[in-house]
Amino acid sequence: MRENQSQHPVRFIITVYLVCFAFRTIEYMVIRTDQSIFGEAFLHKLAGILVLGLAVRHLSLKWREIGFAGDSAGKYALYGFLLGAAVFFAAYGIEFLLQWSGGNDPSFQVYVTSYAIDGNRGRQTELLFFAFCIIGNLINVVMEEGIFRGLFIKLATTKYSFLKSAAFSSLLFGIWHIAAPLRSLLDGEMSAAGAMMYALMLVLTTGITGVKFCLLAKISGSLWMPMADHFFNNTIINILHVATASGADELQILRISIAQAISFLIVFFVYHNRSGNLGKLGKKSKNLTQM
Repeated sequence: MRENQSQHPVRFIITVYLVCFAFRTIEYMVIRTDQSIFGEAFLHKLAGILVLGLAVRHLSLKWREIGFAGDSAGKYALYGFLLGAAVFFAAYGIEFLLQWSGGNDPSFQVYVTSYAIDGNRGRQTELLFFAFCIIGNLINVVMEEGIFRGLFIKLATTKYSFLKSAAFSSLLFGIWHIAAPLRSLLDGEMSAAGAMMYALMLVLTTGITGVKFCLLAKISGSLWMPMADHFFNNTIINILHVATASGADELQILRISIAQAISFLIVFFVYHNRSGNLGKLGKKSKNLTQM
């Protein structure tokens, strides 16, 4: 890595972040691809992957150094999928039981929507839209995990601890999501108070989720596990819905909150347990060398 960037990692991180956020703002405010037939704002993610590639080249890094290692990629991707499937199985089950206990006659339905903070939009059943959904989410996780959990953590940990680096990266990841409520405010779909409330909620929830992805990357030593978990989280929300006589996905926010809370607790427990065991091993090794 180039010495200048290793000495001033935050400055380089902020520069990359602002460039990516500029592309995001243009797409959300002007192009609005997520409101088109594609149902996904993917152009700024493609631009972000290009920025990531240029940053990796500029810093003289290898892709494996930021988490795209080929070792055990399939195994960790499977673990990520299983984690996502397990927590959403529980979350969908709780949502279904709540609707059933309320006499709302819930049912599961499969169709494609685009996610929006005020409710999912669209109801597509053609195979083409499932393809758009999968491809769009693949682009999304490569860009966001590569930037936030790959490049940013790699740079920040040259000067700061992993936990401080994870907190900083996750704060940026939370702020990354204010584009949607900001657009709703400018379009007159939300009041200033409502947009601020949603923005704060998104910064908090996605920030915590970002910490979880950082811990997954640390535990596995690569980005494949957080990428798979991230992909499953986004895709299942787009395609599996709980419908009632009065609408669909009325408790979606609760479902997502339950899934992410369970997921975070599981990942934090595994990380804490591994860190504790490694610390004990380190102390034993030190004691042995002193004998």
